[in-house]
Amino acid sequence: MDHGAPIVENVFGISWLDFNLSNVLMIAVTSLIVFVLCMLGARKLKMKPTGVQNFMEWILDFVKGIINDTMDWKTGKVFLPLGLTLFTYILVGNLLGVMTNGVYNDEIWWKSPTADPGITLTLAAMVIVLSHFYGIKMRGGKEYVKDYFRPMWPLFPIKIVEEFANTLTLGLRLFGNLFAGEVLLALLVGLVTSGFWGAIGGFIPFLAWQGFSIFIGGIQAFIFTMLSMVYISHKVTAEH
Repeated sequence: MDHGAPIVENVFGISWLDFNLSNVLMIAVTSLIVFVLCMLGARKLKMKPTGVQNFMEWILDFVKGIINDTMDWKTGKVFLPLGLTLFTYILVGNLLGVMTNGVYNDEIWWKSPTADPGITLTLAAMVIVLSHFYGIKMRGGKEYVKDYFRPMWPLFPIKIVEEFANTLTLGLRLFGNLFAGEVLLALLVGLVTSGFWGAIGGFIPFLAWQGFSIFIGGIQAFIFTMLSMVYISHKVTAEH
């Protein structure tokens, strides 16, 4: 993991604006795969789904179950497209780096986009901003503000800190798990390619870790989507 990242600095002459081309590439690849999956899943709908349609309907039911567990369906159905997009995008992004990392000119180009803190924190910030937006839209500004002073006004500073903590924990949890997995995967790849005995000793752990990484990728997509719906439900439902 000593490889660098393909970073373009001072974009448009702005000193603080840098682009990580690997992130741009992997965001585009992940978005394209999700788009193709959705198109194939909805292209020729059948009463008895098979193939991609069956897979996408399973994901749809799974995300619907997550929403039902966090809020009533009458309120939560608005967030089904968001939950479906989050789960599918993060799942695909998590799995892209499971098989291997692509290195060119000692720079990592192919990896899981969710193994970058900038991307995961951006996703987390988007969810938190949307939770505030829908909290105001669905409950009104007055009720939304009152929640910060319930059950007693001295809790207001704590609730402000909690908003920042939710953003950090939501994004860094996903990043930490994926980044740690890719570090170990890179070490196993190095062991397997180090020679005959390294290949013999590292091949089985390499395969085992790839299988475990697929499991972790699915779990992390579930956790991120579930917590996103929990945070949103806290803002849009009165009982919270």
